[in-house]
Amino acid sequence: MMDTLVVIGLGLIGGSFSLGLKQKAFKRVVGYDLNALHRERALSLGVVDEVIDTLPDLEALDGLDMVLLAVPVNAYKGVLSEIKPALLRRGENCILSDVGSVKGPLLNAANDVMGEVPSHWVMGHPIAGSEKHGPDAATPELFQRHKVILTPTETTDAVVLNKVVGLWRQLGANVETMSVKHHDHVLAQTSHLPHLLAYALVSDLSSQTDSRQIFHYAAGGFRDFTRIAASSPAMWHDIFFTNRDSLLDALSSYMDELNDFKTLLETGDSKTLLVKLSESRSARQYFQALLERKRLDQVSSEQAVTLVARSGGNVKGDIQVPGDKSISHRAIMLGALAEGVTDISGFLEGEDSLATLQAFRDMGVKIEGPDNGRVKVTGVGLNGLQAPDKPLYLGNSGTAMRLLAGLLSGQSFSSELMGDASLSSRPMKRVTVPLQSMGGQLKTESDGTPPIRITPSVNGLKGIQYELPMASAQVKSALLLAGLYSQDKTSITEPAPTRDHTERMLEGMGYAIEREGNSVSLVGGGRLQGIQLRVPGDISSAAFFLVAASITPGSDLWIRNVGVNPTRDGIIQLLRLMGGNVEIANNRFAGGEPVADLHVQHAPLKGIDIPEELVPLAIDEFPVLFIAAACAEGETTLTGAHELRVKESDRIQAMIDGLAAIGVEAQGTPDGAIIPGTKAGKESVFLGGEVNSLGDHRIAMAFAVASLRSQADIRILDCANVATSFPNFVLLANQVGLSIEPAEAIS
Repeated sequence: MMDTLVVIGLGLIGGSFSLGLKQKAFKRVVGYDLNALHRERALSLGVVDEVIDTLPDLEALDGLDMVLLAVPVNAYKGVLSEIKPALLRRGENCILSDVGSVKGPLLNAANDVMGEVPSHWVMGHPIAGSEKHGPDAATPELFQRHKVILTPTETTDAVVLNKVVGLWRQLGANVETMSVKHHDHVLAQTSHLPHLLAYALVSDLSSQTDSRQIFHYAAGGFRDFTRIAASSPAMWHDIFFTNRDSLLDALSSYMDELNDFKTLLETGDSKTLLVKLSESRSARQYFQALLERKRLDQVSSEQAVTLVARSGGNVKGDIQVPGDKSISHRAIMLGALAEGVTDISGFLEGEDSLATLQAFRDMGVKIEGPDNGRVKVTGVGLNGLQAPDKPLYLGNSGTAMRLLAGLLSGQSFSSELMGDASLSSRPMKRVTVPLQSMGGQLKTESDGTPPIRITPSVNGLKGIQYELPMASAQVKSALLLAGLYSQDKTSITEPAPTRDHTERMLEGMGYAIEREGNSVSLVGGGRLQGIQLRVPGDISSAAFFLVAASITPGSDLWIRNVGVNPTRDGIIQLLRLMGGNVEIANNRFAGGEPVADLHVQHAPLKGIDIPEELVPLAIDEFPVLFIAAACAEGETTLTGAHELRVKESDRIQAMIDGLAAIGVEAQGTPDGAIIPGTKAGKESVFLGGEVNSLGDHRIAMAFAVASLRSQADIRILDCANVATSFPNFVLLANQVGLSIEPAEAIS
């Protein structure tokens, strides 16, 4: 607990900050507002404990630990001048902070009044608000699940910064930092411009001669868009002028875009208009996916991303799983590099695939959709990509980052690949090192983690003969994509077969591929041709239902249109080795990929020693295979699976810990695990309990399947990433007989 907080400006933001921290972080909160009525109202509502009538009164306060400036931006210089004596008296013992939405002018005000930006001033901006204002609008929940941007300078004291971060986190906010210049640029586009547009639209329509009728028939879209025009005019007047340069840049860019739309309408260019509308819709969907991820990340797993899987169940039905994520990634990438149009159906509209799609839009590729899994990519050819004007954000997708590292190594422009917190901790040297041996110019962090910064190769890429030290389809594909830009032949030899989606799709688009034993080769400089491409259902997604039906007595399930690529069918082979009853029916090909319907019924499983040659063919399916092994009679041993320790989590340890939490004592080894299994005929294998999925979608879904043979419910923490690979997993699981609910729905 600190002693005294003074809030200067008792409107929505200042009042909400006060209410949220009063008696929690500060023993007392003193308020000041230029408006005497606001002072009286804030005191009567309990927004503050006491008020001062003039700013010079601040100097007489004892125990002053923090001052928060929550006044209009244009007022900062005057306020600083009045409180300067109090700030100088307290010195570095008093934290100074603010909530202004423009930061550049505050730096100027500090320098003018104080002669410098004090080391104990932490400038901040909560991205939260309402069209309502005044102390009556204040609420302690205002900042929950919202971002707060802090803009420390080079001289900001680190201890003071940490204290301010802690205060905002107490209010439920998600705190981020950025430079003053970048803050003002970003906010001009995402906040200041939309407010200006809302005011302008209302002004335009209100000046029409039939304005009453226009407003009378205005629908929800108009209401939602113009809601923010009810905000404080004085406040937004100040913001517009203090951030004028950045706002003018944003407005100019927006007017260019409006003129483009106007021209399309004037010329009757229906086709191009549809493309632009489709691109905008998809970009909005991608933004929504990112927004939802951030929302879930901002709160504790107990509150927002916990799933409860009810014990028991009966698995029956006829379903289709979402499109294969690996193939969806490659369809966008190779479609963009092809000549002509690639029509894709069955595209997985998950966050990872949307990140890849957006990355290629950012490099100038016209992409229509996705719309119910349909995407149309107008290819630009191998050398038609354009330099992105910002880092390419790839979310949680290691596949996208590693493959793009190869593809972008051959471009004539610089680029940067970045991801979320999970992806930013994953190893990338396995792909950057061989790409560097081809002449690629790639840099990572010192520990080999993202971001990956790529500059044009000095003398162009050269082909290599490379023996993979580990079985990795991602590394193989990255080198093949780089090989498209090499001056000669690129050949990769792998220690064990891995998924060959890249090779198959390249061949399907007319590119010559050579295969010999465990080696695959291509020669750079060829051409790709756009095709019709259907993405089959993802066998990695089907795996959860294959195991669910296999371990549950009485189960009978069909899974339609599943990709059964022989480099991916390890889950089927392993379940069959364990005694599982999995039938492959209606074999066919789609876009060069083998596809089939899978029929699975319950069968008693037996523990096995997993053949090492099958490990690469089921590497993503092992979390749920651990569940199958725990339900099998007798011990199952896994070896040769080092790769599992460097996935989204250390999947071996995550599964060992999770199994222990629900009553099964399995043993982890450096490259695998020993899973004891159970007695034949035992109904409940697991006791139930709480498992932490560590943000790994496959861990979370595996323990949801375990609930089918559990004595009690299984509570699974940190499940936000389930949407990454399997957007409708919960819906589909409940459809076939599981019972999974978000924890908050139960409470």
